[in-house]
Amino acid sequence: MSRSALRLSAVVLTTLIIAVLFSAFDHLPASVRAQIDSERAALATAQTQLRTAQTEVTRETQSEPELFRNLAAARQWPDRFQQASATLQSAGHDMDELSSLEKKGHRQDQTRTETLLAQERTLRSTAADQAAAVRKEAARWIERKGHQAEELQEMERSYRAIHSYDLAPVTAAVRRAETDWPDKKTDLEARLAAVTAIVSQSDGLWQTAKRQPVEDWGAFFTTGDQLKASAASLPVKGAELQGLTDQLYDSWDKVLVDMEVRGIGRNRAWDQEIRTVHTKKTGEVTSDEKWVDVSEATYQAMRNDLGMAVEHKPAGKYDSEAERVAQPAGFAYVAPPSQGSNQYGYWEHRDGRDFWVFYGQYALLRDLLFNHQYRPVDRGDWEGYRTSRDRGWTYYGNDESRGAPKYGTNGTATQDRYSGSSYAHGGGFRESPYASKSGGYRDSPFASPQARNPEADHSPHRFGSNRGPEEPHVAPPPSHGFHPAPSPAPHRLPSGGGGRRFGGRRR
Repeated sequence: MSRSALRLSAVVLTTLIIAVLFSAFDHLPASVRAQIDSERAALATAQTQLRTAQTEVTRETQSEPELFRNLAAARQWPDRFQQASATLQSAGHDMDELSSLEKKGHRQDQTRTETLLAQERTLRSTAADQAAAVRKEAARWIERKGHQAEELQEMERSYRAIHSYDLAPVTAAVRRAETDWPDKKTDLEARLAAVTAIVSQSDGLWQTAKRQPVEDWGAFFTTGDQLKASAASLPVKGAELQGLTDQLYDSWDKVLVDMEVRGIGRNRAWDQEIRTVHTKKTGEVTSDEKWVDVSEATYQAMRNDLGMAVEHKPAGKYDSEAERVAQPAGFAYVAPPSQGSNQYGYWEHRDGRDFWVFYGQYALLRDLLFNHQYRPVDRGDWEGYRTSRDRGWTYYGNDESRGAPKYGTNGTATQDRYSGSSYAHGGGFRESPYASKSGGYRDSPFASPQARNPEADHSPHRFGSNRGPEEPHVAPPPSHGFHPAPSPAPHRLPSGGGGRRFGGRRR
């Protein structure tokens, strides 16, 4: 053989050796193939366990027909076993594909293999849990049958617990609230009827339990479970109803008193300081303040609402009925001019204008809502607010002398009241389109359409939408901690405070 032929043979042989070696290494990793083997064995075990559980439960239901005949749970077991079987079949299809990959798969199939393993493992575990749960339930019912005397004693304890619960305080609270808040009478009556029904229904359940024949085990156990559930729910529902009546005598506001953006990039955080002000029937006013982390979306939705009551719950309403359209803080406590006064204050006419005066006993409420700088609300301002509120809009007012809104982040009143805030120290007010700029009100969403910039947003402002174009300020790291601020001492209505009734039905 010539030398050139020998060289060619050597090249071919080397190529074949490399191809064989490459083929030997182009398989799924050994650790992945080991997982497939483990799951194959686990799936076979789960299939056996399912068949065993189904056989045992079927035998038990057939041997105890009087127990399971009228038991609602037992009627669901065949469907639950069928669902578990279908789930295992899906796991089996995954295992077939895994076996194929184990035999023919290459390294590039590792991701697909691991995904199938996780899917098959989840399906197998779900089916095994379903079968085990049915088997456990059947065993529990058989065990309960063997303790009939104890079951009857438990029913009696539940029955006595129901009748020992004192409904008098709940009933009295409901009757008082119905008198003070007639609009809530229908709702409160329905809620009270649902609570008292628990007591009346327990009488029938207990009498039924005592006279039920022993062979009707399903009905016997169902009655016991109903009595036990009623004994547990009665005090909870009673307390809930009494709590609802208490809410009617409490008004509260959540005022956005500060906000800031910290950090840059991925470390950016958005914070708000919320002052919550409560006013009780007795005239007691309390408040607390705390900084909270919020999402960027929440911050942006409320960035025009500094100094505003972002939530307000009036007396005579449940907490779930709170108003969540931002409004100038404190305006909700002002009576319509046609009414003249309410429990919080009165309209006064002086020097040709009408303005609102808070009673002295609500001075703390006024200071907390207006941040200790109360500017008397005049009639025109209040009527503008009421019109916007009736339409579901946020009212920012109009300071004609300064060509800017009055309320909210860009408001002239807000910039005076909250000049010491972190927002102000971070330069937020300086970035306002109304800060020391002549003609700034021309760009306001509250100016007439003819005066606005043609590219400005002309739509009415609603809470959480149609916000202004200004960028949020970025403040330096705060010196405060994220914890509630000390609450002021409760301010109570002095004795002989005018005899005005809280919660009058004038609203």
